[in-house]
Amino acid sequence: MYENALELLKEKRYPELRTMLIEMEAPDIALLLEEAEIEVVPRIYRILPKELASETFAEMDPDMQEMLIKSFSDNELGEVLEEMFLDDMVDLIEEMPASLVKRILRVTPPDSRKSINDLLNYPEDSAGSIMTIEFVDLKKHVTVKEAFDILRKTAPDKETVYTCYVTDARRHLIGVVTVKDLLLAPYDEVIENIMDTGVIYNYTHDDKEEVARDIEKYGFLAMPIVDNETRLVGIVTVDDAMEVIQEEAEEDFAIMAAVTPSEDAYFKTSVWAHSKNRILWLLILMLSSTFTGIIITNFEDAMNALLVSFIPMLMGTGGNCGSQSSAMIVRGLATEEIKLKDFFAVFFKELRIALLVGVVLALANTARIWVMYSLIYKDADIDIWFLSLAVGLTLIGVVILSKVLGCVLPMLAKRVNLDPAIMASPLITTIVDTCAVLLYFNIALWIIPL
Repeated sequence: MYENALELLKEKRYPELRTMLIEMEAPDIALLLEEAEIEVVPRIYRILPKELASETFAEMDPDMQEMLIKSFSDNELGEVLEEMFLDDMVDLIEEMPASLVKRILRVTPPDSRKSINDLLNYPEDSAGSIMTIEFVDLKKHVTVKEAFDILRKTAPDKETVYTCYVTDARRHLIGVVTVKDLLLAPYDEVIENIMDTGVIYNYTHDDKEEVARDIEKYGFLAMPIVDNETRLVGIVTVDDAMEVIQEEAEEDFAIMAAVTPSEDAYFKTSVWAHSKNRILWLLILMLSSTFTGIIITNFEDAMNALLVSFIPMLMGTGGNCGSQSSAMIVRGLATEEIKLKDFFAVFFKELRIALLVGVVLALANTARIWVMYSLIYKDADIDIWFLSLAVGLTLIGVVILSKVLGCVLPMLAKRVNLDPAIMASPLITTIVDTCAVLLYFNIALWIIPL
């Protein structure tokens, strides 16, 4: 269907295209409009039914939304906003330039404007900033039949109706009931007798990532959000939770690659912004690497071409081992499989893993050096046996060090309220490089007669 719609779009067969678009989902239509020539997008958008048009608008990227808003009349803009859920309107306002924000608020009804301002006042990373106030709430004394009447009346304006929340006269959250519960109960049954009073909820100022994890943990379609007095003020739906999880994954990926996270897409970020996001970390890592050069300089008298040739292998192995451990620990901390109280359990497990991995790598490398270099470098200044032993012992030490650092540093970062992803591959590799060279030359001086 998507390919057919593209073909109709190219041939400008708009009546047939409208018929086909009505059968498509809003995200697919938004994707289709991104493929269209920019000048025909408003024309295609206007042939959509009002409700579908609003749903499609909410799925568009900010640049497309901005272009359409500029092409709308105030009446058209008002119609679009009227069909949008409040949390989508808040997202829209946060993405638009100030001039368009004023226009959006001007055509927004006063009651919606107040609700939007309330949502905008919550901290950026809080549950309140991503919640919607469009939910179904019931009173405990109403019957199932009355509850269905309420649902029929209010459902078109609610983001989800599958879960209904029971509140008292002062809006305190006292229970929850699902549509399934209502369907299976007699019409004359009161809500109080079928509601679940063991409600799981989050507070408005809880971190939005915590809310997303709880939704995933309990398999909810929506999480109720309450204020400090447990009064129900909104809900966070599963689609918003998925966006939070995606944003966090992208942010962690950027940090682990030693890049300052950017809210904009790759092609929408300027060359200067990309450079600025990367250069600080690269400067820090580059200057940190100078310690490796200082160490090599201090061991200049012990330098030997054959001895130096193993430095890249040792540094690379150490960096790879540290990256493996840090990736596992950062992921475990993100999913809460690993907690700070598990510090010593994680430490001793990684230590045992490192010892086993280090011994296997050392034995393999010692054998390789003995077989290859004893034939090639028969007249070398360094005894091959002592060289292979020095490299093998260094490998064990480097693997242990890198894996311990890979597990300890992310957990320490978490302990001081930093993002554990900061302690990822580039930083750990830089630290391990310095330590590997220092350890290697000290072991070599101790073992090899130079």
